[in-house]
Amino acid sequence: MKEGMNMVRDPVCLMKFDLREAEAMAVVDGRAWYFCSEGCREHFLEDTERYRGNAEGQRLAVGVMGSAAADPDPALQRQAERLGEAIGDAGLILVTGACPGLPHACAQGVRSREGLSVGISPALSLDEHLYKYHSPADAFDVMVYTGSGLMGREVTNIRSSDMVIIVGGRSGTLGEFAIAYDEGKLIGVLSGSGGITDTLPEVIRQFDKDTGAEVLYDADPGQLVARLIDAYSRRHFRRPSCFCGDGQATEG
Repeated sequence: MKEGMNMVRDPVCLMKFDLREAEAMAVVDGRAWYFCSEGCREHFLEDTERYRGNAEGQRLAVGVMGSAAADPDPALQRQAERLGEAIGDAGLILVTGACPGLPHACAQGVRSREGLSVGISPALSLDEHLYKYHSPADAFDVMVYTGSGLMGREVTNIRSSDMVIIVGGRSGTLGEFAIAYDEGKLIGVLSGSGGITDTLPEVIRQFDKDTGAEVLYDADPGQLVARLIDAYSRRHFRRPSCFCGDGQATEG
């Protein structure tokens, strides 16, 4: 690594330090700022406009994985749109598998708030995305064509996201949840959205292992996003996935 690339600047005291040595972190408008102490974090939050120009805040991304059914229940579709609105209002980048259904409704919600959406496509090209996978491209600011197929792109979805939210879904979504859980991600579950979300507590109990993942449940889309941001900024930033430091994904 080029010298200095792992360094961040505290926007309050202007100290530079290794990212891994950050003592505190805050998320404001979807961006992460790191601090040498909890005191500097508190000063920053008390007068953000004074300090935010002193350092670059890194944009955070939340991945939304869920049911790709082409005609979701109207009530669930509205919940997914509300989730997207909350993500857009928070300034977070949305990452989805660029599929139809609830993730697409979420992307439409983000777009209604003039937020940024990234679609991770299973296809090799826009043509293949539209005509082979019958998936939409109208709600995304950036499309990434992986060419890795429906299951292959799941790993890219998860690893491109700082946080992951599960909305309904079946076996494909369960696979994405399993990847996120095994890799120690911060995960939100939109309670009441059907599919696998009703059975995830029992699934986790059956996993019976500590991967560093943290799972939060909430039926309110706005509250879920707010709780994820709070958990990430207070705890999870210290080890946002198993690929931090000497950590490795667990097997089985």
